[in-house]
Amino acid sequence: MATDFTAEIAELRGTLESIRAVSDPEALKARVAELSEAASAPDLWDDPEVAQKITSALSHTQAELDRMSRLASRIDDLEVLVEMSTEEEGADANAALAEAEAELVAVRKALGELEVRTLLSGEYDSREAVVTIRSGAGGVDAADFAEMLLRMYLRWAERHGYPTAVLDTSYAEEAGLKSATFEVKVPYAFGTLSVEAGTHRLVRISPFDNQGRRQTSFAAVEVIPLIEQTDSVEIPENEIRVDVFRSSGPGGQSVNTTDSAVRLTHIPTGIVVSMQNEKSQIQNRAAALRVLQSRLLLVRRAEEDATKKALAGDVKASWGDQMRSYVLQPYQMVKDLRTEHEVGNPAAVFDGDIDDFIEAGIRWRRQHERADEFA
Repeated sequence: MATDFTAEIAELRGTLESIRAVSDPEALKARVAELSEAASAPDLWDDPEVAQKITSALSHTQAELDRMSRLASRIDDLEVLVEMSTEEEGADANAALAEAEAELVAVRKALGELEVRTLLSGEYDSREAVVTIRSGAGGVDAADFAEMLLRMYLRWAERHGYPTAVLDTSYAEEAGLKSATFEVKVPYAFGTLSVEAGTHRLVRISPFDNQGRRQTSFAAVEVIPLIEQTDSVEIPENEIRVDVFRSSGPGGQSVNTTDSAVRLTHIPTGIVVSMQNEKSQIQNRAAALRVLQSRLLLVRRAEEDATKKALAGDVKASWGDQMRSYVLQPYQMVKDLRTEHEVGNPAAVFDGDIDDFIEAGIRWRRQHERADEFA
């Protein structure tokens, strides 16, 4: 059946207008002007951490404006392309129509991605993210799976040009990782990646089993928003135990000749944070404290949410024990058990191609939030 380009283009324009209404381009322009002024201050780089936040926020906000502008232009160009195709004949007309069809699909996908951003309206969604991956049941296969997931997320960030920093890695004895923690230093990283939190499951023929048996293993992903100074999560000194130790790499190989790595234990909750990526013990302690504060902030928010749900008579858990399966044997499939989104190319997924899973997760979460609002 022939594509009704008139209706399709009208729908694209309607979607873009809805996105504009939520995003408020005029407010974004004002924000760009404000950040540009701050970025031009002569003493900006006296505090590198603040400077990085300002320049990152400026780049991100300008990119949001540019994406809306580019999409408006692409819709206009699509309309022109369709008009040109009606003026052509024979093979030329068919080629023009094929090009218009392809561009329609591409613009629709780009609009969908931009629309998802408007769904990130949670209290901490605009924050940068701290992600921790821990191996679970499954022995050495689980440790290897944890390392596969770390690479997957780092590759995903790399595809988008998002800066990352691996804060801590704890290597397993035979292969893989016991745990790893990294930052994604871009606005809205928390809102975007928070739908990745939960238990991930891998099914494959184990490369570590001499008999070539199929193995099921698990890894947990935790995503928390990066703490900001305005959050004021104060932790009394007597509630923290500080341990220092020597950083080490795979197989116990020393990567540092001093006891610069730091482990903080929050005594009341038992939360433990380790940092070893910096050469300075002071820097590692500051980074560990920031992550500890972030985790406590999320704990506080969860307690507040639990109290609200208890008062409303609803204490259901938000996430199941398992949210996604990666199956390599006896067939090839990655499936999200919440959204039902699935693909048949695990290799691409492990190489960072997870945008469709994230988008489906964000839409799924928003649907459930709306359902709860009207329950």
